[in-house]
Amino acid sequence: MNSGKISNRIRYELVQLGKRLQAPGVSGRELAVFSDDVFIVSYPKSGNTWARFLLGNLLHQDEGVTFTNIEQKIPDIYMNRSRLLEAFQRPRVLKSHEYLDPRYRKVIYIVRDPRDVAVSYYHYLIKMHEIDDNYPVEQYVQRFVEGSWDSYGSWGDHVGGWLGARSETDGFLLLQYEDMLDAPEDNLRAMSLFLEIDFTEQMIDQAVAVSSFKNMQKLEKKESEYWSPLKSGRSDKPFVRQAKKGGWRDELPNESVDVIERAWGSHMSRLGYEIGIKQEV
Repeated sequence: MNSGKISNRIRYELVQLGKRLQAPGVSGRELAVFSDDVFIVSYPKSGNTWARFLLGNLLHQDEGVTFTNIEQKIPDIYMNRSRLLEAFQRPRVLKSHEYLDPRYRKVIYIVRDPRDVAVSYYHYLIKMHEIDDNYPVEQYVQRFVEGSWDSYGSWGDHVGGWLGARSETDGFLLLQYEDMLDAPEDNLRAMSLFLEIDFTEQMIDQAVAVSSFKNMQKLEKKESEYWSPLKSGRSDKPFVRQAKKGGWRDELPNESVDVIERAWGSHMSRLGYEIGIKQEV
């Protein structure tokens, strides 16, 4: 056995231990789940925050959602202590990045092209001082495919687990980030119908307008120092970035694209993501 290589399982346990030591009492995987809970679930950097803004701005049109109040509207299970979440008004709508959890009865699952996820996650890690600006993309992508950057497993394991167990079952709504970009009103309407929320078309239009990426970028500039996920991050690297599809074509070298497509080509094809596209050298 090569002692220089740590298995993904050991990496996972180390990350989980670190999180427990840094934030005792935070729910995460240990969250007490209630039967009427609703979860917005995705692999990191797949549109979860935007979905929270869209749905939150529909549910709370009188006040609206900002980075300073999002945890009171649609809380993050990694940001809040168990006791606080257990006292939260029910039914709870919660944000999660967890891999398949059979306790989650009602799930809005958001999936995004893993090549774009890889790019977004790379910039996020730079923002949060996890890697520096010159960290080799090829080395980063290899670790991304291995699922060793966090405790949620790889993109393929995460997506494959949720879709394999829950696709086309009751209590599961699949949304694709790319469709959300093309038709945010349609996708918010789908979320509302899934959650049996009363709405008007005017409410949908208003929620989409105030949840625009331009508006979220403005809020980030004003409120980043007050929102825990951004407090310790670099101010020169935005959390809300370009919000587009296909950006990987400009940032990922072909060899890294090949690594991702070889690992998850079957999942990508199933979801309609075209593979085998090369950049011009």
